[in-house]
Amino acid sequence: MLAMMKFDIDLRTYLQQNHKQLTWKKRINIAYEIIRALYFIHYVKAIHRDLHSGNILYSQFNDRWCISDLGFCGPADKSSTSIYGNLPYIAPEVIVGREYTFASDIYSIAILMWEISSGQTLFINYEHENDIVMNIINGIRPKIVPGTPLEYKNLMKECWDADPLKRPDAYTLGERMKRFNLDYQNMTDESFKSEIVDNLEMNKAEENYTSSRLFTSKIHNFENLPEPRNATEVNDFNKSNKRDSKSSKVITIFRDSNKKLSKLFKKLQIKSKNDEKEITQQHVDGR
Repeated sequence: MLAMMKFDIDLRTYLQQNHKQLTWKKRINIAYEIIRALYFIHYVKAIHRDLHSGNILYSQFNDRWCISDLGFCGPADKSSTSIYGNLPYIAPEVIVGREYTFASDIYSIAILMWEISSGQTLFINYEHENDIVMNIINGIRPKIVPGTPLEYKNLMKECWDADPLKRPDAYTLGERMKRFNLDYQNMTDESFKSEIVDNLEMNKAEENYTSSRLFTSKIHNFENLPEPRNATEVNDFNKSNKRDSKSSKVITIFRDSNKKLSKLFKKLQIKSKNDEKEITQQHVDGR
């Protein structure tokens, strides 16, 4: 007889509805349970290949987070000729055409960890896949939210490294997260009361969720992309979003003022020539 577990909500919806009330104690526990679930997938030598917040499910009855949507999951030695997944969560090496590996899943975990910490969906203001792709392979990662515990921050950064060989495996990540989680679970709820107030203030200006077509799992085709790298300077998605949103305004401003600039340059040139003539005349007159 097959027993089916009832799940109540996916992670994306859960964060939309509850992130204001989530303390770091709760957020860290959610991340740990997801990492633990991935460890068991990797333990049987399988790769999920499509981890995202829409297929992380919560059972209220069991108070447990699980990974679902195993249809694309398969043996580590199973090759794939196509790139399939939810674009913001796909590892940079996969985007440029390399095989899915255990490390590719770990990259997706890093993005999930950031989503849990921030309550936001990545690339919220992006409309074109190419912009997202170039950010990912150029090493631009999301801005880490204020108040993120140092160990959580360090783990997240290790997991989204552009070099898959520098990412921890699921076992190592799970063990480090387990110790970190235990430290937080041993703290009293009183320790986190001020966090709730901070979350309410922080999220007032950040409630911005989307059901964009860009955030669904599908087959992707990309060609002639550069090698993935880590960003060499401080970059984040917020800056990229601002650049994208302002670019059209900047173009319009320059276009509208182009004629004015041309007239100004002409006046400056005329004035410069007149000044030159006056100086020359002064030398001739001996003044």
